[in-house]
Formats: sequence, C-alpha cells, structure tokens
Amino acid sequence: MTQPLKTGLVGFGKVAQTMHAPLIHREPLLELTAVVERHHQYSKEKYPNVTVYKSLEELLAKAEVDLIVICTPNEYHFPQAKMALEAGKHVVVDKPITVTSSEAEALVALAKKQGMLLSAFQNRRWDGDFQTIIKLLEEETLGRIVHFESHFDRFRPEPNDNWREKEVPGSGILYDLGAHLIDQALLLFGQPTWIYAEILKQRKGVEADDFFDLTLMYPETKVRLSASILMNAPLPKFLVLGEKGSYSKYGLDVQEAAFKAGVVPGSENWGVEDASSYGNVYLEGKHFSYPTVNGNYLAYYENIAESIQGKASLKVKPEEAIQVLKVIEAAQQSHAEGKRIFL
Repeated sequence: MTQPLKTGLVGFGKVAQTMHAPLIHREPLLELTAVVERHHQYSKEKYPNVTVYKSLEELLAKAEVDLIVICTPNEYHFPQAKMALEAGKHVVVDKPITVTSSEAEALVALAKKQGMLLSAFQNRRWDGDFQTIIKLLEEETLGRIVHFESHFDRFRPEPNDNWREKEVPGSGILYDLGAHLIDQALLLFGQPTWIYAEILKQRKGVEADDFFDLTLMYPETKVRLSASILMNAPLPKFLVLGEKGSYSKYGLDVQEAAFKAGVVPGSENWGVEDASSYGNVYLEGKHFSYPTVNGNYLAYYENIAESIQGKASLKVKPEEAIQVLKVIEAAQQSHAEGKRIFL
C-alpha cells in the first residue's frame, strides 16, 4: 500500500471547515496532518491528530507535508501558493486560484519549473446536475445546443461580515459563484468569441458586487450565466435549448446542504438527489423526468492524490483556471466600458 500523502490545510474558515477538511479526511490517499490557524485551534477539536501552525511559513519550516491546500481569502492565494511551490510542495488553491490571470500564469510557470502539481478547487464540476448536462450533451438528446443558461442564486438581503463582501482584491460574487459557472461553461463549450457583462451592487451599503449577468457568445450558442443575492423566487438552475428539445432543472446540488448539515462525505446516499427534484426533458410531442447523476465532490481530491502518485491525469488543470480569470477580467472590462469584449 502506498503511504497517504501528508496534507497541510492553510486557513480554517467556513469553507475549509465544512468542505475541504471533510473531503481530505475521507480520501484514503490523503492524510490531514497540519492546519494553519492564526488565532485558534478549532481544527484539533474535530481532527485531534493535526498539528496547528500560526503561519504558512511555520508549517513549511516544521512540518513534513506533500500537499498544501490554500483556503484563505483570494488576495493571499498568489503569495501563499508561490511560497508553497518554491518549498517543493504540490498545491491546491480554492477557486478561482488567484485574483488576476497574470498571477495564475506565473504560478503555472513556477509549478512546471518545480515539477509540482497545481490545481484550482473546482468541485462543482462534480455537481450532479452539471454531470447530468454532460451526459445529455454526450447522448445528443437535445440535438445541437443553441442556448445555455446557468443561474446560481441565493437570498441574503443582509450583507455578511465576510471578506467576500468587503472591498478587497478578489471579493464579490463574480469571483465567488461566477468562477464556478464560468468554469462549467468553458468545460462544455470552450472559449467564447465575445463577452458582455453587467456586474452590480444591488443591496444597500455593500462594498462588493452581489449580482452579475454574463453573456458568452459562441458561433452557434449563446451562454448566459447569472447570480443574485436577492433572488427568492424559483428560477431554473439550468436551462438548455437545442434543436431537438429542451432541458430544465430547478434546485441546487444536494452536496452543499449535506455538508452544512454535517453529513459525512461518502456516506450512504451521498450526492443522491430525490426523484422529485429531477430535471425535465421536453422533446417534440412529449416530456419526461430525467434522473440526476449522483454528485461526487470526493472525486476531486481522489484525482489530486492519484495525479501526484502518477496513477491518473489531472482533471482540473491550472491552465483552465487562467482561462476562467481571463473571462472574469473581460467581464469586468465589458461592464466598465459598456460593450462587448472580443477574445
């Protein structure tokens, strides 16, 4: 048996606590051994065998780790990932990876020079509904796709006291939820011809954007990506229109709610959606419920471990994170100038 890869987690905020740590802990090929927490030792309450360090510098100096997972605010991703790569560690960074595409390009070059793995945590590639759309497109159930919509909406009228809603580099909903939606669109359709965007602050007193509506235009397909913090009415999560028919899906992937409820990843019925929530396919003269593929965020860290061990090719490549950031930057330029940005 190959020894599990010793893994250090940098940052132990909400996302690290509810998602990264449980996924790493459940992956047999990884072992969570070190956590960076500046002011507390919350991680030891749930993972008593970890050693807590006050900084990444201290962890790198004192701990023997193979993989560093960075879950700090976006503005710290570049210097921390650079430090870890220079120390000869494999690195996973929470999406979108860095604040700018030039920073991401510098990290990719450094990772290649060091011979280290680098990947962005794009877990929502393993959302059940997104995997279902991949299946539908592979089966060509809907024919040639002419229109694709993806929404990621929440209702939170009162702002959070959180860095994501402060005026700091990499904050706002476009970097947060937008990074997921853009990554999924690029995976399905590749690079668009042009981008048009509206990026707004709709709640009173907020410092960071809380709404976006992006158009990614392809030769034969219009892609619309949007997210709002003030959406309290049901909209389809996905709407796909093709020459043969359409697909509509409501509701978010079930894994996020399971994490928040403290369900252990990989336990019975993990990622399984109730049949009442399945999406619907509408073809000419008939429509039917279409079963949702089981979601599986565990697949991300399994692939990371197997890639480091040379058993698999990396599924979330760092070059793809660069492309996501280039779309974000084009969207920001489009909003600022009020026009289409051609790529």
